[in-house]
Amino acid sequence: MYWEVNSADSKKEIKTLSKQLNVCNTTASLLITRDIKSFEDAKTFFRPSLDHLHDPFLMKDMGKAVKRILEAISNDEKILIYGDYDVDGTSSVALVCKFLRNNTTNQVSTYIPDRYDEGYGISYQSIDYAADNEFSLVIALDCGIKAVDKISYANNKNIDYIICDHHKPESVIPDAIAVLNPLRGDCSYPFKYLCGCGIGFKLIQALDITQDDWESNIENYLDLVAVAIGADLVPLIGENRTLCYFGLKVINLSPTIGLKAIIRGINKPEITLSEVSFYIAPRINSAGRIKHGNNAVELLLEENFDNAISFSKEIDNFNLQRRGLDQLITSQALKQIESNEEQKDFTTVVFKKDWHKGVIGIVASRLIEKYYRPTLVFTKSNDVLAASARSVKGYDVYNAIESCKEHLIQFGGHKYAAGLTLKPENYLAFKTSFEKHVKKTIKKEMLTPTITVEEKIQFSEITPKFFRILKQFAPFGPSNKQPVFWSDNLNDTGYCKTVGEEGKHLKLSLRQDNSDIFKAIAFGLGDKLSLVKNKAQFKAAFNIDENNWNGVKSVQLKLLDIKSND
Repeated sequence: MYWEVNSADSKKEIKTLSKQLNVCNTTASLLITRDIKSFEDAKTFFRPSLDHLHDPFLMKDMGKAVKRILEAISNDEKILIYGDYDVDGTSSVALVCKFLRNNTTNQVSTYIPDRYDEGYGISYQSIDYAADNEFSLVIALDCGIKAVDKISYANNKNIDYIICDHHKPESVIPDAIAVLNPLRGDCSYPFKYLCGCGIGFKLIQALDITQDDWESNIENYLDLVAVAIGADLVPLIGENRTLCYFGLKVINLSPTIGLKAIIRGINKPEITLSEVSFYIAPRINSAGRIKHGNNAVELLLEENFDNAISFSKEIDNFNLQRRGLDQLITSQALKQIESNEEQKDFTTVVFKKDWHKGVIGIVASRLIEKYYRPTLVFTKSNDVLAASARSVKGYDVYNAIESCKEHLIQFGGHKYAAGLTLKPENYLAFKTSFEKHVKKTIKKEMLTPTITVEEKIQFSEITPKFFRILKQFAPFGPSNKQPVFWSDNLNDTGYCKTVGEEGKHLKLSLRQDNSDIFKAIAFGLGDKLSLVKNKAQFKAAFNIDENNWNGVKSVQLKLLDIKSND
């Protein structure tokens, strides 16, 4: 594994900021690499405030969206809240639906498309459903930016759409009543990285501003936004940091009943974004993967805790099924790569007609752990083949897929994750074209797993004050990763041992020269045992975490890689 160093270069900047904030040089350097270079920047970063949120009416079409919703409320129209079947989509639907139900007497209903029968985005079936059930306004969340033909179809049926999407638009946008998307070329909204639920929140924020007699505590809805942010991996900077910071407070103090039911199984004194990403989000996602996204929305809208517990147990079961499928399909895909002798290709593209569509994205991520390169996993979906794509650090898989679009029916997504469909007869041509494009455009260093380390640190610098400040860098996520430090001249004090299934992990007690001893855990580094126990000094890259055991808190190092000292 390659260690890429990303630390502040300017000693003058570090010294100046260190003096302004009364912090050590290491802390100042960490801030500067996050583009925090003044006292005011640091104040905004360390002390988020809801006052930092932008005016929602800066978003193109927000005024039109609010006007149409208020018109629907005034005319007692039926409103349908529509969203994708993943965490961002289902959280968005729950948020907007709950807000409107709490503030209006209109019939507000929800619709999540079936992953298998309808696929991603606005479906013709859903438009027909809206027409048949006399819904005159549909608010589509986390989807719709490419639904030009679908919105035209809806317009012919006199159904108005408000689209709230954060995916990359094409040159033509749908002819909807309003299209809320900060990525629109004609949108001057100052923050471009909201998730779908974040845009849904901006919509209810705008409604709240215009209606004095509606509930004013819209921050109570931010738990759902924090869950969506944690699941959708949007940058944890600017407005997202503020939304997530206060959303986590809601999760820990007074979460939505449905989230409270999910959280009951987390045995931790505080829910961080890590628990959201690795415990809460997979469970919500499993509903859409294994059965239907409606199950997730039903849980998130539930007001009775006993009912929510029942729904949550059902979702726990879906998640167990998802794990089993994930392991099975990953194993089959790895065998397919070996059978086809594709271990040294620049891409992974695999297909089996009976692979479960709900887990192929997870499988793509698993395959990258073995073969570090852009990866697509295909399965059969009705009469077409559908794929989930995942990429490696620095490589834009969306652009690579777009370069092969002549073979595709449709595609969409982001730099690191995308989805696509194609006709079965075009699979091999696409696979060849995709491999050719990636081979030509990917840099050699992108094919090696990389850890970005920020600061070399001496164990003597890891003081209580330093750790207190470090904790305030959270919440961690893309563009504000948990800082990775490195130290050399390390020794294990003799207590290092393998732990976990098949000895996959290491548990250590580390000292640097004559420093205090620090407990450490190294997940997935069981094969480094001999390097640690040979009595030679070594170096390690690590996060600095807090371990809470029976109410006793202590600093613990989480090792990410171990290398010999030279």
